[in-house]
Amino acid sequence: MPPRVQPKEPVKMPAKVQQKSRAFLKWAGGKFNLVSQIEQQLPGAACLVEPFVGAGSVFLNTDYPRYRLNDINADLIALYKTLQHDAERYIADARSLFVASANTKDSYLALRKQFNELHDPYQRALLFLYLNRHGYNGLCRYNLSGKFNVPFGSYKKPYFPEAELYFFAEKAQRAVFSCLSYQQVFTDLQSGDAVYCDPPYVPLSKTASFTSYARQGFSLDDQAQLAILAEQAQLRGCNVLISNHDTTWTRKIYQQARLTSIAVGRSISQNGQGRGKVQELFAYYPALAQHQKND
Repeated sequence: MPPRVQPKEPVKMPAKVQQKSRAFLKWAGGKFNLVSQIEQQLPGAACLVEPFVGAGSVFLNTDYPRYRLNDINADLIALYKTLQHDAERYIADARSLFVASANTKDSYLALRKQFNELHDPYQRALLFLYLNRHGYNGLCRYNLSGKFNVPFGSYKKPYFPEAELYFFAEKAQRAVFSCLSYQQVFTDLQSGDAVYCDPPYVPLSKTASFTSYARQGFSLDDQAQLAILAEQAQLRGCNVLISNHDTTWTRKIYQQARLTSIAVGRSISQNGQGRGKVQELFAYYPALAQHQKND
């Protein structure tokens, strides 16, 4: 195991986030490029709640006093909790996996097999980062048996995100992490909370495929239920923002919200060669409880 070395410059959380901070994980559908637009629409609050935190770009680039961060992916949340409470040990041990001898197909497949057989949360957290950075395109995918099955990525030298890990670990001191259903997160909301929802997006076409990073998946019924929960939450004094693809169907389920659409550049073909603009929809449900009291 390599010596545990502090970063050259200690990572300090500024009073306000001055520049965008990247997540330490590669993540399909991550919101790093949309942080500015999302931040403009989120209201001030004592706490930001994210039922679908993913790689945490919104968390990392906003400045709320407290955060409640949730995801249905148990491996993701276990990693975040480990980094929150044991950052020095975790970063030192994770660094030892980012060496040339581990960046081969045989090594990757052996470590992926080890990950799928492990039950120890700390060891799984270490390998989760390794698999994320060495696997194909940063995908996080499980088969129906719950086994991680992303193929080897064949990258020349996978990046070890040391500074990003330290930054996340320090800011995580403001956060409470949970691995619950999105329905349970909405049940636990407090009046005055700001809520940002980044669910798995609705497919843009009937032929578009979605690969779930959790066995449970996320159906069209879930999409509609999330919109209903947002309407109910605003009646309890919460401000809710949901992002999704801008389609006729999403506009229908979000018809009670204030809608904003922006064009976003991203890959629109399976092989990644075709890139174009797709419309991103933001549905904002402002808190209504106070308004009702004043009527």
